[in-house]
Amino acid sequence: MKRLFVAILLALTLGPVAPSAEAARVRVVHHGHRTRVVIHSGFPIRRSLPQVYIRPPHIAIRITPRHFLPAVVFSGGVVTTLPADEPRAWQEEETLTREDDWTEFTMNVNAPGRRLLLDISDGPAQLSFAEVVFENGEAQVVDFNDRAQKLGIYSLLDFPDGRRVDHIRLVAKASVDETTIGFHLL
Repeated sequence: MKRLFVAILLALTLGPVAPSAEAARVRVVHHGHRTRVVIHSGFPIRRSLPQVYIRPPHIAIRITPRHFLPAVVFSGGVVTTLPADEPRAWQEEETLTREDDWTEFTMNVNAPGRRLLLDISDGPAQLSFAEVVFENGEAQVVDFNDRAQKLGIYSLLDFPDGRRVDHIRLVAKASVDETTIGFHLL
């Protein structure tokens, strides 16, 4: 009887510990099928683009690119901090995992602004291109040439007269376990 009591007591006290410790190690990774990046007629980058895991946008895209402006090669202009004197019209971020490899994601912006910043945090990332689509259907592609980018806030595009950005599409991959990539429209 005493052994049975000790066994039940041990089972009750140690039982809940084992599943929660095991649950802490479980990581759910959602992999979809990999596919080629879809590009529209007139897309300015001519190199072979990587196969990507496509994350569906949170909101349906309203405007498709109708006219591509000449591609801009990313210069890597670092901004030390977010400008406090410029109000943010919009900001959003997406977390990428190394397991997903190359990932394409789209962020719905639907806001006017004068300056677009890229924010890489939590770890470096390798970027292929960003496609910024404006409300009139013009699209500006920023070519990162599949290069790795360090942590930091970068100046991506300036449009001093102001433009309404409809959405941003980015193809990137995390260089570490997790990387957060965000955009700020000022």
